[in-house]
This record gives sequence, structure tokens and C-alpha cells, in this order.
Amino acid sequence: MDAMTDKNTLAVVSDEVTRPTREEAEEAVRTLLRWAGDNPNREGLIETPKRVAKAYEEWFRGYQEDPKEILGKRFEDVQGYDDMVMLTHIDVESHCEHHIAPIIGTACVAYLPDRAVVGISKIAKVVEAFSKRLQTQETMTAQIADAIEEAMNPRGVAIFVDAKHQCMTTRGVHHPNVSTITTTFTGEFKANPELRQRFMSLCEQSKR
Repeated sequence: MDAMTDKNTLAVVSDEVTRPTREEAEEAVRTLLRWAGDNPNREGLIETPKRVAKAYEEWFRGYQEDPKEILGKRFEDVQGYDDMVMLTHIDVESHCEHHIAPIIGTACVAYLPDRAVVGISKIAKVVEAFSKRLQTQETMTAQIADAIEEAMNPRGVAIFVDAKHQCMTTRGVHHPNVSTITTTFTGEFKANPELRQRFMSLCEQSKR
């Protein structure tokens, strides 16, 4: 996927999508401000389109990141270590693809190495690469597992995501205390209930 180009040029971000210019994005924000019922030319909103465009670059930077590249460097000198490698409390900051409302939560990610491991920061960066896109939580959970599977060919992957969706807490049904939990298990995690339960217990313990 092509990286961002100069703000005044068009950039192809996928086979189907041509990225508009920053000026076009800012004008779209002005249209939405008018749709909301406010005047985009009043003092407090004059700079808002620029701020929103800049925020979108941060919130959706995952479209510019390649999980395969993130997981590309592996280390095989691990003295025969073959047990679970697990990260807890990985921040998840995403946006739902239905309302562009924030999804805020945490993820636990584990894998069983087959000879090689990756730097632990790379796992967190893969979570970020997929969360910093328009998402459904179910899809994101599966994508994280698939990326680790494809890049590392481990003996198994386990993913646990616990998040609150502001499309549900601040609009619609207005249930601010509801969390959504999604899980994905592959390989030995899927085949071995005891291993799966160990992972889930460690996720739970990490919350205390």
C-alpha cells in the first residue's frame, strides 16, 4: 500500500481508492460542520478542518502500515524456548466502520513459537496497524491472528480483545458500561482446552 504523499497531490491508497487532497478533506469537514448546524467560519471553528484532517492522519495511520513488514525480522537464538509468549494490556484505539465512532479497549495476544520469536514491541505494533483503521472488532481480532500466523507460522495464536464502542455508549441504545469481547484461537490454542484456559486466566489476572 502506498505511503502518504504530499498534501497537494493525489495518492492511491488501494486498488479501489484514490486519496483526495488535504484541501478536499478539509472542505468535507466544513460541509459536515454546516450539516451539524454550525458556522465553519466562526472563530472557534476556523482551524477545525485542518485539525480534523491531521487527526485523521493519526487515527487511521494503520492504512499506511504493513503488518508483514512489522513482523519481518525474527530471532531464532532463544535457547530452545517453546512456551507461550504473551503480551497483555495492549491499548486498542480504533474507530467503528459504521459510525466512525471510537472503539477503546485493550488486547491480549499470545503465540507459541516454532523455533523463532519476534521482538515483543512488534506484536503491539501489529495490533496498532489494524486498530488504526476503520474496523469492526470481530474483523480486527481475526486480522491480528492471521497476520501473526502468516508471518511467523507459530504453533498457535490466541487473541483476546475487550473494548467499549462509543457508537453504542454515546448514541443509539446509550449503554455506557457495556464491553464487547472477541477472541480468536488457532493451532494448539484451538485444539488444547487447557492451554486456551491458561491464556484466558492470564488475561483475567492481568486486569487485577
